[in-house]
Amino acid sequence: QVQLVQSGGGSVQAGGSLRLSCTASGYTASYSFMGWFRQAPGKEREGVAVINTSAGSTDYAASVKGRFTISRDNAKNTLFLLMNSLKPEDTAMYYCAAGNFWSLLPYRYNHWGQGTQVTVSS
Repeated sequence: QVQLVQSGGGSVQAGGSLRLSCTASGYTASYSFMGWFRQAPGKEREGVAVINTSAGSTDYAASVKGRFTISRDNAKNTLFLLMNSLKPEDTAMYYCAAGNFWSLLPYRYNHWGQGTQVTVSS
């Protein structure tokens, strides 16, 4: 079993920054990729960023590329998402996830964090 516990998030004005964290426990060797996803009210969950937990390679959704940075501290089994230049359209519930596919598609992931709200005001 894998448990993912998120922290961070909150409310910020447009142009501001926030950092999300996601700490994994349990059988952390069972997955090779981790990602961040978000879901706004009335919309489908979408992939934001993904990282290969061993190689460190990353990929981003076009909407966040250049503004968001995904990273991982393997010694602490913790995943991060640094969000800069936030926009009101970034407002959503953000989730971390772990799985065995290099993908920004939510259905490829089988372990999920509890979610944390990010609200960006104009």
